[in-house]
Amino acid sequence: MSIPRLQLAHITKRYPAVVANDDVSLTVQPGETHAVLGENGAGKSTLMKIIYGTVKPDEGSVMVDGQPVHIRNPQEARHLGISMVFQHFSLFDTLTVAENVWLGLDKSLTLNQVTHSISAKAAEYGLDVDPSRPVHTLSVGEMQRVEIIRALLTNPKLLILDEPTSVLTPQAVEKLFVVLKKLAGEGCSILYISHKLHEIRELCTACTVMRGGKVTGTCDPGRETNASLSRMMIGAEPPELEHHERTPGDVVLKVNALTLPREDQFGVDLDGIALEVRAGEVVGIAGVSGNGQRELLYALSGEDTRAVPEMIQVAGKAAGRFGPAHRRHLGLHFVPEERLGRGAVPTLSLAKNLLLTRTDAVRASGWIDVGGLRRQAEDIIRRFNVKAGGADAAAKSLSGGNLQKFIVGREIDAKPRLLVVSQPTWGVDVGASAQIRGEILKLRDAGCAVLVVSEELDELFEICDRLHVIAKGRLSPSVERSRASITQIGEWMSGLWVVHPLRETPPPLTPTLSQREREQNHGATDA
Repeated sequence: MSIPRLQLAHITKRYPAVVANDDVSLTVQPGETHAVLGENGAGKSTLMKIIYGTVKPDEGSVMVDGQPVHIRNPQEARHLGISMVFQHFSLFDTLTVAENVWLGLDKSLTLNQVTHSISAKAAEYGLDVDPSRPVHTLSVGEMQRVEIIRALLTNPKLLILDEPTSVLTPQAVEKLFVVLKKLAGEGCSILYISHKLHEIRELCTACTVMRGGKVTGTCDPGRETNASLSRMMIGAEPPELEHHERTPGDVVLKVNALTLPREDQFGVDLDGIALEVRAGEVVGIAGVSGNGQRELLYALSGEDTRAVPEMIQVAGKAAGRFGPAHRRHLGLHFVPEERLGRGAVPTLSLAKNLLLTRTDAVRASGWIDVGGLRRQAEDIIRRFNVKAGGADAAAKSLSGGNLQKFIVGREIDAKPRLLVVSQPTWGVDVGASAQIRGEILKLRDAGCAVLVVSEELDELFEICDRLHVIAKGRLSPSVERSRASITQIGEWMSGLWVVHPLRETPPPLTPTLSQREREQNHGATDA
């Protein structure tokens, strides 16, 4: 029998409020693609950080290729052939993509050599990345691409991937899986964390399930169903979503030919964006990250107030020049994709983070009802099953999925007239995803207008009534969910859609188009 690539024995890691890993043992063989499955807060990310040297275990041992090791930092991990793609990125905002990647590679390489390597690897794997761009100009999805490329450039023997496909099109996911299967075939071991159960079943050859910091079982995911994996992970199957047919009401959000130049050289120009969202409907916008989503969301949330007032209308009011507070007064609430930094202040408590968008606990005199604020936070924690050390827990102490549940819950609890939400369930486990989507549908059924911007096509097809696609700053016509297909939407992400003025929704595209037809299509959409 071959020597295991990685062996963890009795790993324990304690924090003041929680035991993140409790006597965890795990074995990964050479060439094995091994899933680590668990709900938010199960201890998966902590375990991966121990393997990669960013967290030190309190107890237990680690062996790599049969040799006991003490991995004190990521540099030592990389020296052992271990690379990791984090869910929460480890990039310096003020440096370029190439400079960030260079920091983690062999210092004998020049920056120019690294730049060429990034371009070559990006082209090989279909990951669109500009090595010269400063990281602070990238969207969340583009940052994740940088992390994936940085890991692949080290030619690892053990590759750890934490939610690697959340920003990829279905076609790009298929291409990435081809690459990962090729790496595994060459002997590279892969530790794969994902909440997408169908991905785990397709890609992985072994699976360890964690719950509450402990290993609760192992299985061959290829022999399991989504339902059985859900039961192993959360102890039950997620509830079925109830999508009631209803006739939409009045227009709550109307965007009229929204055209905005980029604010920096790496941004995306918005070109004639037009859409409507009515009361009692969910409208989705799909697209590969970095195609204008960030610019559109800034314009809708009120963080960018350069638009002509009439270009953005909220509840019948010309709101293009209104800031976020004024738009909230009109009933618009917003969930950004960046949890820490925009959605929450990391060092503040969950209760105090409510004050970013909620003023329920602020008295007429201006004083804050601290007790009322804490009770409000506790209600959201309880309603959305947020695993936290109470209302006074710092936002940064929560796992990514639990913080996401709190931020989404904060805005849904406000009973908005219009909810604009970006990546509502990114990095959230299957049970919590079903809960958040169910709450969005309840809002819709109560008459709220909902706009969802997401790169999770399965999510959009599950909760939306109509779909758009954004590509290169332009928005496709809407298509009713019942008439759309994942293949069609995936094709539209490249900007190839046909406008038929006499039709309310466009017909599905054929898989292949001639060059002349492509030029005609671009001409039609530019008209």
